[in-house]
Amino acid sequence: MEHEDWMRVALKEADKAEAIGEVPIGAIIVKGGKLIAAAHNRRETDQQALAHAELLVIKEACQKLGTWRLTECVLYVTLEPCPMCAGAIVQSRIEHVVFGATDPKAGCAGTLMNLLKEPRFNHESEVTSGCLGEECGARLTHFFRQLRDKKRAKKLDNC
Repeated sequence: MEHEDWMRVALKEADKAEAIGEVPIGAIIVKGGKLIAAAHNRRETDQQALAHAELLVIKEACQKLGTWRLTECVLYVTLEPCPMCAGAIVQSRIEHVVFGATDPKAGCAGTLMNLLKEPRFNHESEVTSGCLGEECGARLTHFFRQLRDKKRAKKLDNC
């Protein structure tokens, strides 16, 4: 499968997040052409700041592979990793990160900084950005537009 095909699998995870009222971000880990783990945002559901899709999928992949070293793995995620997730990616030794939409507020895989390619760390990940970026970004834009519309309607109802 190609990067776009795997990103479509990550987008299905993003759909699962949106279906439960979460920000639609999905992530998967692939090793040797096989899907190892899949996860989506669960911060609101779990009331847990650490429940980002990337952290959840890394945890699942470590459990399935029986190791914390995710060498030879590719992480596909629909939104550019934040600093926390970028740190976890480096620490878990993920070889390659492919992301969809850039994150102008927290992106640490090239937008604000690139923690994944920081030579002072003991590991660097290859980064491929913008894979199905418009589609990934459109999901987020749509989600936040609907959220704002709901807040506006609620405010009007209270008047």
